[in-house]
Amino acid sequence: MSQSFNAAEVGRRVLRTEADALGQMADGLDGAFSRAVELVHGLKGQLVCTGVGKSGHVARKISATLASTGTPSVFVHATEASHGDLGIVRQEDAVLALSKSGETKELADVVAYAKRFGIPLIGMTAVAGSALGKASDVLLELPAAPEAAEGVDAPTTSTTLQIALGDALAVALVERRGFTAGDFKVFHPGGKLGSLLRTVADLMHRGAEVPTVPPDAAMPDALLVMTEKHFGCVGVTDGGRLAGMITDGDLRRHMDGLLTHTAGEVMTRGPLTVSPGMLAGEALKLMNDRGVTVLFVVDETQAPVGILHVHDLLRAGVL
Repeated sequence: MSQSFNAAEVGRRVLRTEADALGQMADGLDGAFSRAVELVHGLKGQLVCTGVGKSGHVARKISATLASTGTPSVFVHATEASHGDLGIVRQEDAVLALSKSGETKELADVVAYAKRFGIPLIGMTAVAGSALGKASDVLLELPAAPEAAEGVDAPTTSTTLQIALGDALAVALVERRGFTAGDFKVFHPGGKLGSLLRTVADLMHRGAEVPTVPPDAAMPDALLVMTEKHFGCVGVTDGGRLAGMITDGDLRRHMDGLLTHTAGEVMTRGPLTVSPGMLAGEALKLMNDRGVTVLFVVDETQAPVGILHVHDLLRAGVL
């Protein structure tokens, strides 16, 4: 190994080379990108992403990102497409084909199939005059930037550009569609991200589990409900609305003659509440900020529809 070799310097050079190329692509993004977004947004079917080699790996990643953010998409390897997988592509679909050179021979059958059946073809290539570039209905042209490995034409900068352009397409479609965190949760029910995107409604206790009493309930009865439901509190409802809440702290403050009072006399008015649609992570932050372990969940009329304990959030992996 050469004594002059400096790994950090090589790393910095690679990153700067790719960053420069990304900036060049961002500056040159034009109406073709907008047309691609509108084409995909208006599809009745799905976007079929295809490629071979490194471009195939990137196409698979782009397809996965699109599918997880609300754009129906599937990956088809260009070679497999020539051996039966073209049947996946329907006339209501569009094809996104990736090839740096635009001359990848394995794409020929996919391109021919798209042209034969009038299926929109979006090409992503660095060579506008290539076979893929000329055949594309919408051309997403990559800048003619050098690969990051000096003297070796291994795909580095070009695949970075493909990935970034795919991300740009996915995010533009997210904003075009008005895709929300709640929508994202539907496609990511598991894992840490899924737990953070759960709502209060997903985790709250409902119906008979919710401890409530009317304002005129005698405190012995309120204490019985409080004990049976195991939340360490009881809600006080008046006309169907949550008027107040009784906690251990309220019991201590009214210790003298407690059993002679009614729930309405002991409760704390206007308790902290949350809505069913609040993200579970936001509810946990609220609990931490306010130093509470339980929250009543109310609808738009302030009627209690559930109750949420911090243990429910921790069990669900919301941290």
